[in-house]
Amino acid sequence: MLAITRLNAIKEIIRQQKSVLVSELAPRFNVTEETIRRDLKKLEDEGLVTRVYGGAYSTGGVQNDVNISLRQTILVDEKRAIACRCLPSITNGDCIFLDCSTTVLELAQLLTQYSLTVITNSLKVADCLAACNDIRLILVGGTLHHTSMSFLGQSACSALANYYVDKAFVSCRSLSIRHGITDSNEEQSLLRRVAIQSSDQVFLLADHTKFDTTSFSKIATLDEISTLVTDHPLSPEWKEYMNSKGFCYIDADLE
Repeated sequence: MLAITRLNAIKEIIRQQKSVLVSELAPRFNVTEETIRRDLKKLEDEGLVTRVYGGAYSTGGVQNDVNISLRQTILVDEKRAIACRCLPSITNGDCIFLDCSTTVLELAQLLTQYSLTVITNSLKVADCLAACNDIRLILVGGTLHHTSMSFLGQSACSALANYYVDKAFVSCRSLSIRHGITDSNEEQSLLRRVAIQSSDQVFLLADHTKFDTTSFSKIATLDEISTLVTDHPLSPEWKEYMNSKGFCYIDADLE
């Protein structure tokens, strides 16, 4: 296959899937991983993708569902800082919901010594906490979504609706003063909406890249959230808005 033909084929895969893994593309085109990395570098130079360790993802469009293997390599320090800022809000004995985001997965990794009831739709969160004797783990069933390694669909939403939790920790793809909290995946939005409605307190975990953008499907309005937890100081516009509404926010301030 000619290099230009392979490059166009990779563009089409990215257009359809929104993200690609080097380890999957190399055998597909019968070339080395180094060749694929050079191809992705060319696409990044064209402004079509953002490269991360192990692959690349498209940054454009409201329906942009990035593979969790790639998301786990993006902004790791920022996500960990956000997770750390959530810990003072969690006490032994709490019943909490953890969604399938990689930021919430960072939080799950900090909870292994707690005594909690944890409800989740995330296979990765469940795997992280499965060996913890003091954690009562409830995994809501449904259809496995491989991109996020989480269970989605009507079965998952119905199962989750049977529970009430003290605190829900959820993330999103986008956050906007005008459009509220949105996500690229409609099924993820629906499940998070159920979690928000079933929780006494809702913590939204969102790094700075998610602000002032909008994705395909609405999760909730900002006034449905108890506390916003982020990694950088809020902009003056966001501070003014949050303060005017009386909303609580916590920033990790890595600067």
